Amino acid sequence: MLSGLSLAVFLLLATSSAHTTGQPCLYSALLPPGLRVNCSSLNLMEVPPLPSDTTELHVQDNQLTSVPPGLFDRLVGLKKVSLSGNPFHCDCKIKYLRIWLLRNRAVISKEPTCASPSSVAQKAIADLSDDFFSSCAPTSCTDGTYNTMMGVMLCCLIVLLLWSLRLAKTSAFTLYIDERHSGLEANSLRPVRPKHRRRLHTTLSEFSPDSCTEDLEKPLINMELLPQVLDVIQKKHNIKIKAT
Repeated sequence: MLSGLSLAVFLLLATSSAHTTGQPCLYSALLPPGLRVNCSSLNLMEVPPLPSDTTELHVQDNQLTSVPPGLFDRLVGLKKVSLSGNPFHCDCKIKYLRIWLLRNRAVISKEPTCASPSSVAQKAIADLSDDFFSSCAPTSCTDGTYNTMMGVMLCCLIVLLLWSLRLAKTSAFTLYIDERHSGLEANSLRPVRPKHRRRLHTTLSEFSPDSCTEDLEKPLINMELLPQVLDVIQKKHNIKIKAT
């Protein structure tokens, strides 16, 4: 049961919300502990603030067109609710009330119905199909939180990729070449396909040891072009080559 101070606060809120209707809601204590809130036939356009220990709520025969999402979620002690006689407009805003009615049909004294649009007029709100709300965007807090988290994660991923690309551009690679490899011909660095390997093996088998000795004495790659090649590799690809 509400304390005297809490009840006085809610009576004050109800009175302030009743300036446009001329009459406040009536609050009365129940046994076992609970609270009956009677706001019926007051020409209300919206439901007034409700105490958390409300067990009976009567808001029938008013001018309610919708119910704010989450209105009844904190009223865990509700045992009787009257919502009939209100001109509810059944669009996406009525989705919360429809879900709540499906879960709490035992506490509804009389099923509230749609007054508009004409396609669902006089139809019980709880009987509206899921297809009726198929075009409605998600409005739950869970969906909003999930979308926010996914957006933050996506932004972090994009920043990480951009940082990786920038790091790759500014990084320097050093290629060390041993002295015993410094005289390799450029063609020897190219990959050799299997058929070319067989052809090369056949050609080499035809050479005599003397011819191999003569080939080894031939000059290798033109060393005058080597500094230019190294300079191009370093400037365009940021790769430094050092001899060890």
